Amino acid sequence: MAAQEQYGELARQLSGVSAVKRDLARVLPADCPPGSAAVLTVLDKHGEMRMSRLAELLAIDMSVTSRHVAHVADRGWIDRDPDPGDRRSRILRLTPAGRQRLAELAERYTQALAHCLSGWSDDEVGQLNALLAKLHASFGECRGSTPRLQHLAEPPPLPA
Repeated sequence: MAAQEQYGELARQLSGVSAVKRDLARVLPADCPPGSAAVLTVLDKHGEMRMSRLAELLAIDMSVTSRHVAHVADRGWIDRDPDPGDRRSRILRLTPAGRQRLAELAERYTQALAHCLSGWSDDEVGQLNALLAKLHASFGECRGSTPRLQHLAEPPPLPA
């Protein structure tokens, strides 16, 4: 197991990931902010779904999800069809225009990463991909089950 100092350094390094994400968001076209790109990406990865499932996968509030969905639907990138099982709900799915937009976004991201990481070896990029996938999987295990991190948000019990 890593020493506490290593976890502290990891926490500092991960805080820098937000800056990288902001820089990458700058390559997105003005009509497709990061939240919209996230909606398209999740629908592409997981297929059609209800908005409640999308909000869960995005780990954001339903009202925020609704705004993102309205944005991409207004541009014709997704369809919102009535759910045959529950007419009050909608099923979200990518349209061909949404798939095209997602391909354009992926190309922009890929070009930006290739530019910024041009001094990295193929092996280094591969290592980063593998380690980030492992990190994501480790945290993904925390979601959906009994939250393993929940106890960290609660204050320690007072001595009796």
